[in-house]
Amino acid sequence: MTPEALLDDAITQSLTRDLPHWRLEGNALRRLYRVNGFRSALLVANAIGHLAETTWHHPDLSISWGKVEVSLWSHDAGGVTQRDLALAQRIEEMIAWRPANSPFEGSAASGENAYVLPD
Repeated sequence: MTPEALLDDAITQSLTRDLPHWRLEGNALRRLYRVNGFRSALLVANAIGHLAETTWHHPDLSISWGKVEVSLWSHDAGGVTQRDLALAQRIEEMIAWRPANSPFEGSAASGENAYVLPD
């Protein structure tokens, strides 16, 4: 069953409410993650790749030193669908997660050890 593309107003409302760092551009959701170098870009891209494979829904990724750009849309629907918003939410939860307030130390949110830089 082919999913139905959402109207721009519905997408914009969802982004404003749930995904403030994502934007609607053309027929796709887009998000730029700033990272600390190429190794960090690969870590982010691989984490997104894991989510994409588990959902069988694959965003376009642009990977370069210091950044990873995600472009997400449903080709079969010709635009953004509910599953794009759901995957964007899951990507955001995984990539933006910080170990603060948890039993983990992890890399610092900033500084030389950080690999995903704050927005």
